[in-house]
Amino acid sequence: MRLAVINPNSTEAMTRKAVAAAQAVLPGATVTGHTCTGSPPAIEGPDDGAAAVPHVLAAIADLAGRGATDAAIIACFDDTGLAQARRLAPFPVLGIGDAAAHVAALLGDRFTVVTTLPVSVPVLRDNLAASGLAAVCAGVRAADVPVLDFEHHPDRAAARLSAEIARALDNDAPDVIVLGCAGMADLAADLERRHGLPVIDGVAAAAVLAQALVRLRPPAAPSVPAA
Repeated sequence: MRLAVINPNSTEAMTRKAVAAAQAVLPGATVTGHTCTGSPPAIEGPDDGAAAVPHVLAAIADLAGRGATDAAIIACFDDTGLAQARRLAPFPVLGIGDAAAHVAALLGDRFTVVTTLPVSVPVLRDNLAASGLAAVCAGVRAADVPVLDFEHHPDRAAARLSAEIARALDNDAPDVIVLGCAGMADLAADLERRHGLPVIDGVAAAAVLAQALVRLRPPAAPSVPAA
C-alpha cells in the first residue's frame, strides 16, 4: 500500500513526525510526506486553515494526476480542506481529526479532545458536530500550547499537555483521550502509560483506517472499449 501524508502547514519537521507515526503503524506500507510549503508554518485557527486549503488541494491534485498513492491523510487535526479533497481525489482521503474521533467513539462511551490553543476549539467543535460525534465528546480542551512548541520546546509542551489531560480526567470523566494536533503524535504512548487510559493519535488512527479502506474498496471496473 502507498500512503501519502499531507501536512497542511509548511513546517518540514512536522511532516517528518507525521510520516514516522504513520509508518510505525503500517510497517509494510510505502509512506511519503508532502509539505504544503506555501502555507503558514502552523495551522492555528480558521484563518490559517483557509490559507492552507489551496495548497492541500494542489497536493491532492498532483498525487491524483500522477497516480502516486492508494490513499492520503491530511495531517492537521482541523481536517483542513478535507471535504474538498474527498471530492477531488479518486482515492480515499482521511483527516486525522475525523479519524481519531471515530476511533475514540469505538473505544469508549465518551472522549475528550485536548488540542493546542483556544482559537482551535470552535473549529474542532464544529467538525465534531458535522460528523455526528459531538454527543459522545465530553469536551474539547486547549492546553494553551502553540503548535510549534512541540518542535521547539518539546518538554515544556508535553508537560502542559499532560497537565491538561489530568484536568480533563478530573472534570470530564472520559474513557478515551484524543490528541488534537499532529505535532503531538509522538507523545501518545507515553501519555497513555502515564494516565492509564487510551490516548489516540490521529495520524496513527487515520493511517490504519486508510489501509482498511484500501482493502475494502472494490477495484475500479475495467474500461470497455468503444464499439
